[in-house]
Amino acid sequence: MLRRLDDLAAHLATREDALALLGLGSAGAEHDRLDEHSDLDFFVVVEDAAKPRYLESIDWLQAPCPVAYSFSNDRNGRKALFADGIFVEYAIFTLDELALLPFRGARVVWQRDDAPTDLAGYGTPPAGPWYDTVEFHLNEALTNLYVGLHRELRGERLAAARFIQSFAVDRVIALLHLTSARAHHRRDPFEPSRRVEQAYSPDVLPLAEMVPGYEHNRQAAGVTLAWLEERFAVDTVIADAVRRLLSVAPGQSPSANSSENHSGAENGLAGQ
Repeated sequence: MLRRLDDLAAHLATREDALALLGLGSAGAEHDRLDEHSDLDFFVVVEDAAKPRYLESIDWLQAPCPVAYSFSNDRNGRKALFADGIFVEYAIFTLDELALLPFRGARVVWQRDDAPTDLAGYGTPPAGPWYDTVEFHLNEALTNLYVGLHRELRGERLAAARFIQSFAVDRVIALLHLTSARAHHRRDPFEPSRRVEQAYSPDVLPLAEMVPGYEHNRQAAGVTLAWLEERFAVDTVIADAVRRLLSVAPGQSPSANSSENHSGAENGLAGQ
């Protein structure tokens, strides 16, 4: 797969309107983690006037190998499958556009002699969450469980699964990154779930119990609540509210008192 990028770079070097080819992700600076399950992510940097041509035509992409399938997945690029099975996702940028992009870990596969020398670090640092603190992630996780259980009781099981088994688990991972001595040095700033299995053992992060599937939202919520309470100072008000929802039998509604006490909170959290 790295040879495919090299061959593509060799072709781009023959074109007067191409400035550089940057590998990203497992094709970038950390290309030692590339394996048979990886795809190739890359940027092609071109002259301003050339960008429309590179977006509209894939003749340059097919120079190393025929493309069997492709589609435009973004206004700046495409996803494509080469005939030999290599899958790629790429974007086309000008130098000015590249300077405004949040990216890191890039590798210069090729660049024109007159291109800037610092292209791998040309963009802006990826923005972190607005509040990257234990307090924020902890309470986001708890309120995700609360809203998710209300979705479950309403019969919106898929929406519930996203709150309980996705959004809340993302916050759990963020908490581990902030507090664990074993935090993974290869954390993906764009997708926190990447490589967590290599970073944290099941006794630290019991994903099989936190993400048991579509029909097990209540069990997942209980496991995640217990995990949070074992490790952090959880506010008893929200924890008790989650427990009350867990105690409601499937098909039944919360009690009138519970509805009165928490309907406002649910409405306020519904957009989270």
